[in-house]
Amino acid sequence: MLDHDGMPVTTEWPAPVAAGPVRATVRIPGSKSWTNRALVLAAQATGPSLLSGALRSRDTDLMAAALRSLGVSIEPAGPSAVRVSPAPLTGPATVDCGLAGTVMRFVPPLAATGTGTIRFDGDPAARRRPMDVILSALRRLGVDIDGSSLPFAVRGTGAVPGGTVEIDASASSQFVSGLLLAAASFDGPLTVRHVGKAVPSQPHIEMTVAALRHVGVPVDDAWPDQWTVSPGPVTPWTAPIEPDLSNATPFLAAAALTGGAVTVPNWPASTTQAGDAIRTILLDMGASVVLDGSGLTVTGPTQLSGIDIDLHDVGELTPTVAALALFADGPSHLRGVGHLRGHETDRLAALAADIAAVGGDIIELVDGLTIRPAALHGGRWQSYADHRMATAGAIVGLRVADVVVDDIDTTAKTLPDFAGLWMTMLGHAGPDATGGQP
Repeated sequence: MLDHDGMPVTTEWPAPVAAGPVRATVRIPGSKSWTNRALVLAAQATGPSLLSGALRSRDTDLMAAALRSLGVSIEPAGPSAVRVSPAPLTGPATVDCGLAGTVMRFVPPLAATGTGTIRFDGDPAARRRPMDVILSALRRLGVDIDGSSLPFAVRGTGAVPGGTVEIDASASSQFVSGLLLAAASFDGPLTVRHVGKAVPSQPHIEMTVAALRHVGVPVDDAWPDQWTVSPGPVTPWTAPIEPDLSNATPFLAAAALTGGAVTVPNWPASTTQAGDAIRTILLDMGASVVLDGSGLTVTGPTQLSGIDIDLHDVGELTPTVAALALFADGPSHLRGVGHLRGHETDRLAALAADIAAVGGDIIELVDGLTIRPAALHGGRWQSYADHRMATAGAIVGLRVADVVVDDIDTTAKTLPDFAGLWMTMLGHAGPDATGGQP
């Protein structure tokens, strides 16, 4: 969180201890990942789009502001809905990426199809996030770019010819998604071929492909690690935005940890969201999980079980799973998540430090964590300006007194008023869950 002068502001928050089993229904606002993909595609459409269920958060606000700076009209259209009216993309403009990976990796390929100089920068921590893969790919496609990380500039000439690019996307699936989302506006087909270790967070690429097909853009993904997008008209967006399932996981974790029951309404029966994997994870840790007409309900066990799991494809769930593992009946091994070192912070190092600070027994590995049961105590839980680190601290605080999250408002990156929703879930007075407009 930054003040008006761009200086960090922290909002310390004593994490509340659950008085007993947590029993609640928690309505989760729209998915950040779906909202930002829909915004990028609606900006390229042949006419206006209505995005119902769109999330209002820091990341989606940054995406909307970026597109507006290029000439796109984005206006509120009722509760949790926005109307997007496309227009020719033009500079000069300056895009603030904040800490949003979707903004820093989705907007530059799109800006390359416009005209003028578009400059990109973000929070100080964003300047450490990997960017050279996607910027180098754009250069190989003929785009004029100054810089290899934030800050950088894209000089659009109004056309990107298309072609074939080989990239190593093992650090982030967003490198693939960013190129594919803009490719409908290229002059010729774009083929992206991944070479290297397995791409992390594969469900996010599946989401991108589904989003492109929803607006009528042909995508050929028949070959492993290769995607081809054909240029052509983008139809207006029409699908409602799903709830953000990854943002739902801390609330479901509260049920699992306290032996309670939490229901998240409108959980989709089928989805590409990585957060859906929490169903299997909580089952494996001993919880009961039921998906029916009322939503997804998790009921916690008397005692959580340790887990040995590869989280490579769903790495964003690692902080939630690590927090639960502290209270399991045996060791847990979380593997395949070395790519988390390039997220908002080095999440593996951050989790190791925070868990140790509250007395946890943790071993930090190159690509994962080993967590063993230990007697825990209160302490300062640092968020590192990372929303998922902050919510992990809230989970730990349900069972450990005097845990203080150093900056709970960093959760506004993807979930407005997380603290209010958390307090309401625990039975304290607080606001209802609603999603606003970006």
